[in-house]
Amino acid sequence: MLAGVAVAIAVALTTLGIYLTVRAQLYNQLDNDLVARAQAASRALADPDVVAVLPADALGDARIGLVSADRRAVAARGGALPPLADPEFAVAAGEIPQSIRGVTENGETFRVAAVPAGPGSALVFAASTDSVDSTLAYVGFVSLIVGFLGVVGAATAGYGVARAGLAPLRSLTAATERVTDTMDLTPIESVGGDEIGRLAASFNVMLASLAASRERERQLVADAGHELRTPLTSLRTNLDLLAQEGSTGRSLDPDDRAGLLADVRDQIGELGDLVDDLVQLSRGVEPASEWETIDLVELAETSLDRVRRRARDLTFEVALSPWWVEGDALALGRAVTNLLDNAVKWSPPHSVVIVQLHEGVLSVADSGPGIDDEDRPHIFERFYRADGARSQPGSGLGLAIVAQAVAQHGGAISVSDSPTGGARFDVAIPGQPTITKS
Repeated sequence: MLAGVAVAIAVALTTLGIYLTVRAQLYNQLDNDLVARAQAASRALADPDVVAVLPADALGDARIGLVSADRRAVAARGGALPPLADPEFAVAAGEIPQSIRGVTENGETFRVAAVPAGPGSALVFAASTDSVDSTLAYVGFVSLIVGFLGVVGAATAGYGVARAGLAPLRSLTAATERVTDTMDLTPIESVGGDEIGRLAASFNVMLASLAASRERERQLVADAGHELRTPLTSLRTNLDLLAQEGSTGRSLDPDDRAGLLADVRDQIGELGDLVDDLVQLSRGVEPASEWETIDLVELAETSLDRVRRRARDLTFEVALSPWWVEGDALALGRAVTNLLDNAVKWSPPHSVVIVQLHEGVLSVADSGPGIDDEDRPHIFERFYRADGARSQPGSGLGLAIVAQAVAQHGGAISVSDSPTGGARFDVAIPGQPTITKS
């Protein structure tokens, strides 16, 4: 439609320009011809008696008349006088050198030219404009037909070009509707490198991200269900044993009963820890606008105080230098606590856990058996457990939470061998050693 309208406007302006140009040229040519004919005959027809006996068609189809300054007029023999008015008599009186004008008489249009024909007289020629008007009508008709065909052709071409150009956009629209209706994340075909092609490619990237997110969500649910099954099964078994004690009237040994209750408490705590870990993983990235300035030394000391109460038989060697970061205090605190809990879990009694913070790198080294090389690429995956860790408590989410928090804050985490023979985790988070007070 836009192409058709644009071409219609262009054709209309062009046609109007052509019509006005041709009209001006034709009328100018007619005027020049009349003036030239009148000037050529002015000497021979300066006498009224000569004009009176001149046949009307002697000089073509023009009306011929001789007028005087006292407003007398003589027409050619057998012809009608040209349309006369003040301009023709002004030429006869010598007031103006010549005149040319258009006039309509009895529905017929004429061009009237007057030139001097001796003292006190003027020769007047008048010619009909029918031939000029018919030519202009033909030109206008042809321009209208050509313009109409041009508009139709331009609109058709514009429709074809727009339809072909917007085909990827229609595919993209259909794909978005398909995703909305069916949740089918199959990528769409992307053709071309124009804006729409790049938009389709970006949409495919988004679909791939959604598919990967859905797969991660599905895997998380499956893994969480698997991890929940074991403590729930054990919890159900212990509760069934306690319930049978009441239904059968047989009393369990006090030590066995206390052991069952202790197992139930441990399993409930394990379930609570697993739920907390899942909630932490689901929190995602906090908006940067909600972050705060954090003293990493204070955060590490708080985590150390909490972990020391659970590991009184271990020695902690701590060396912390100032480091301030912008971030989510809850996520970073949970990450540091998980690193320390991991070191405590693997360190044997009466061993040493080394905690250092130097130039923004937090290092936690344990005295455990270390991590095998084949396990190191996977230890930050959700629910991953090395063979040696399957007998240990935990859900397999602690290090995944650490990796997520570090990634959220633009940092990096690596694992290596500890000087004490265990594993060493190094966490680098962007920050600065001092804080500027505003």
